[in-house]
Amino acid sequence: MGMHSILEVITGFLYSLLVLAFFQRVLEKIDCFYMTDHYAPLVIIVSHVSLGLVAFSLDSWSTSRGDTAQALGTGAGAALATYVNYQLGLLVDPPLSSLPLTFPLISVSLVVNSLLRFLIGVIIVLATRMVMKAVTIPFLCRLFGLPSNDVRQARQHMKVELLYRYIVYSVVGFSCVCVVPLLFRIVNLA
Repeated sequence: MGMHSILEVITGFLYSLLVLAFFQRVLEKIDCFYMTDHYAPLVIIVSHVSLGLVAFSLDSWSTSRGDTAQALGTGAGAALATYVNYQLGLLVDPPLSSLPLTFPLISVSLVVNSLLRFLIGVIIVLATRMVMKAVTIPFLCRLFGLPSNDVRQARQHMKVELLYRYIVYSVVGFSCVCVVPLLFRIVNLA
């Protein structure tokens, strides 16, 4: 199975169920806070960075450290995008008369529209990641006084790797949840 055994996957799944059972009662309150409170952006950033600082206690380089920063960055970007979407009035509940929601009939125009949305969304997200990666690593190397000619070596430094992953994937998460859907509204693909 690659780097994880089947027992690790099962344990992770069961652990996720345990965490979900514990947090199920407060998820609605967290959601409401993330979308409506004026301090939500600050709390989102501080909480995700704090979780990262707690998780990054390794003294040596490890790929899991970067993966954790990537997950936290993506979550922070998506949470910030949810706040922005709500503040812009883009998150509206469907009218009660339309409930329960039904699936539309599959037609050629629906399939073409879905494929077009998929392709445009993937292109935007990949372009965002590529641009952010090209800008962030040299910036962080200059910021910390490291040579930027060897990207692989620069990413071995914890401060560069963690900030690089956090910044790039925060922007990617924000783009996925806010920018791409907003673009779809503008070009009438929503």
